[in-house]
Amino acid sequence: MTSVPHICPSSRPSLPASARAEDDATALQRNAHASVDSLTVADVMTPRIVRCAPYVPLRSVASLMAHNQVHAVVVFDYGVEDDETVELWGIVSDLDLVAALPVIDERTAGESAVTPLVTVFPGERLDRAARMMSSSGTAHLCVVDSRTGRPLGVISTLDIARAVAEA
Repeated sequence: MTSVPHICPSSRPSLPASARAEDDATALQRNAHASVDSLTVADVMTPRIVRCAPYVPLRSVASLMAHNQVHAVVVFDYGVEDDETVELWGIVSDLDLVAALPVIDERTAGESAVTPLVTVFPGERLDRAARMMSSSGTAHLCVVDSRTGRPLGVISTLDIARAVAEA
């Protein structure tokens, strides 16, 4: 039976620099993970809305996306009367445009939008928004004010990826 020497922490030999760097990287990853866990939707969302009405031609929606450099346009129902409230209706993503490409000139935003619009509040945790995206099969959520229900911005899978990369 061979004996294994027991090394007390105080008598442990100094680690080589490469091993210390690995320990530091592991600690940084732990801290980054903790910081991502503390992020909210408001921390990473895009705080503006590019929008259109349901009757807007899909080619015009593509122009809105290109001009504003966004991947999704929120579709609002403006109502018929001037005093009607604006209702959030759906969202058209760049993938919806790609899917409709063969008939893009025959489609409108309303016909192509993913409905119902999935919404999230700015104070919600980022991991909850990610789970909502995953369970609903959408890459974009409309961020709405928790008191008024008015849209404040959009959060996308790219916003979440950026937050993870920067943490």
